[in-house]
Amino acid sequence: MTARWALALTLTLVLAGCGGFRDSRLNPFNWFGRSAPAEKVVVTTDPAADPRPLIEVVTDMQVDPFPGGAIVRATGLTPTQGWWQAELVELPIDAEGVLVLEFRLLPPITPTDVNTPQSRTVTVGTSFSEIKLAKISRIVVQGKTNARASAR
Repeated sequence: MTARWALALTLTLVLAGCGGFRDSRLNPFNWFGRSAPAEKVVVTTDPAADPRPLIEVVTDMQVDPFPGGAIVRATGLTPTQGWWQAELVELPIDAEGVLVLEFRLLPPITPTDVNTPQSRTVTVGTSFSEIKLAKISRIVVQGKTNARASAR
């Protein structure tokens, strides 16, 4: 009977010790926090490399973990309806571990209406492996007028 009590007490203490894992960096849900407004990163890229313009405004950005990596999802607002072929274009990671993603998309082929903000909202995402995320300390998604960032 004493052995059972000792085993139960030991298991209870071990289980209570696991609560610290919730706040550790090993927990994938703690890798990146909520996004916040950030300063735009000045990048000198060749416009011929990607002729698509930047989105007007980045309204939201999230980093959602999944087994083996994370998905970076960004939402932006275009000036009119009909923008298409949206993509987060990855720029090289700098020495401080900052990954800049440019939110690029093509304008409509024919003139379109302005209409409501909901009809002009565009969401795009891309995924990164845990191996690539190990080198990254901050992710910045930038548009024409603003940027949003999420850091570890």
